Amino acid sequence: MKYLALVYYQEQLINRMTEQEWHDLNQECIGCVEKLTAQGHYLAGQALQPVDTATTLRLRDGEVLLSDGPFAETKEQLAGFYMLEARDLNEALHLARNIPPARLGSVEIRPVRELPPKDETTNARTAQETAQ
Repeated sequence: MKYLALVYYQEQLINRMTEQEWHDLNQECIGCVEKLTAQGHYLAGQALQPVDTATTLRLRDGEVLLSDGPFAETKEQLAGFYMLEARDLNEALHLARNIPPARLGSVEIRPVRELPPKDETTNARTAQETAQ
């Protein structure tokens, strides 16, 4: 089963790090990915740019609304993610406890919900309606 490990921390803590501390943390993250990959648990992942680079999009009544920054003001900001393969939640939690930024903030573990297969009947009807 796939689990998404969302990594959150306070960007203020990161901003106060020395260049060496930031480098060391990134090297720990690379080591964590290498270990998870070797064990067959790492599927994908990425670090995110700081929250001040975020843009939030909402669609309301056909109108696109854009705002700078994240969806909500929070103490911790989403910093990145690890997509993990695990037998169950317990194994996903065991794997996530080794994600280095967990000691600076938190790691939210969520099972991935697979979308159902494409409904060809609905798509054919939509295409037919569009053609008329």
